[in-house]
Amino acid sequence: MNIYIDFDDVICETAKYFTYIAKELFDIDVPYKEVQFFNLQKSFDLSDKQYDELMRAGHLPENLLAYKETPGSSETINKWVKEGHNVSIITGRPFDSYEPSRQWLDEHNLESVPLFCVDKYGRESFNQDCTYSMTLKDLYSMSFDFAVEDSPAAFEHVMHFDGCTVAVYNRPWNENEALPDSRFVRCNGWQEIDRLLHNR
Repeated sequence: MNIYIDFDDVICETAKYFTYIAKELFDIDVPYKEVQFFNLQKSFDLSDKQYDELMRAGHLPENLLAYKETPGSSETINKWVKEGHNVSIITGRPFDSYEPSRQWLDEHNLESVPLFCVDKYGRESFNQDCTYSMTLKDLYSMSFDFAVEDSPAAFEHVMHFDGCTVAVYNRPWNENEALPDSRFVRCNGWQEIDRLLHNR
C-alpha cells in the first residue's frame, strides 16, 4: 500500500510550538486549544509583517529540531514500513527547511522514510531542481491508497488520489470543518489511524 503522511501536527506538534513563539515575539497568548484556523495569521490576529516574522522564526533550524513528536507517530510509521507499505512524508514546509526536517526525522528513527517538500499552499516563489522538492503537478502524478492529513487546506490535494482513504488527525482548526466525502475519517491519534488503515 502507498501511504501519504503529512508532517506538521501529524508527526510532530508544530502548532503548539508556534503558540509559544507568538507569545515570545508579540506577547500574543492564544492557547493551543483555541487555535481555530489553520491560517495562523488569522488564529493569532497578526499583521502581514508579524506573520512573516512568525513563519521565519518557526522555520529556523533550531526550532524545527525542537518540535516534540506526536505520540505514537514514529512507532506506527515504522510498523507500517516493516509490514511492507511504501510510506512517504509529504510536507508543505518551505523547500529550504528540508535539511533540518530530514534531520528531525532521522533523530526520531524515521531515517528510512522519504521526505518530499511540496508547494501545497502556493508559498514558494522559486523553482528548485532537487529530488525532494515537488510541484502539485508532481504530487498529483503519484498514487496513494491511504493518507494522513490535518489541514483543511490540503484536503483538496489528497482528493486527487482515486480510492484513497484519508485519516483526518483531529486538531482544533479542523474540528468544525465539513469533510469532503466518506473517504475522510476523523481520528483522535495514531492508534485510531493504524486501526483505520488495517480495516480499510
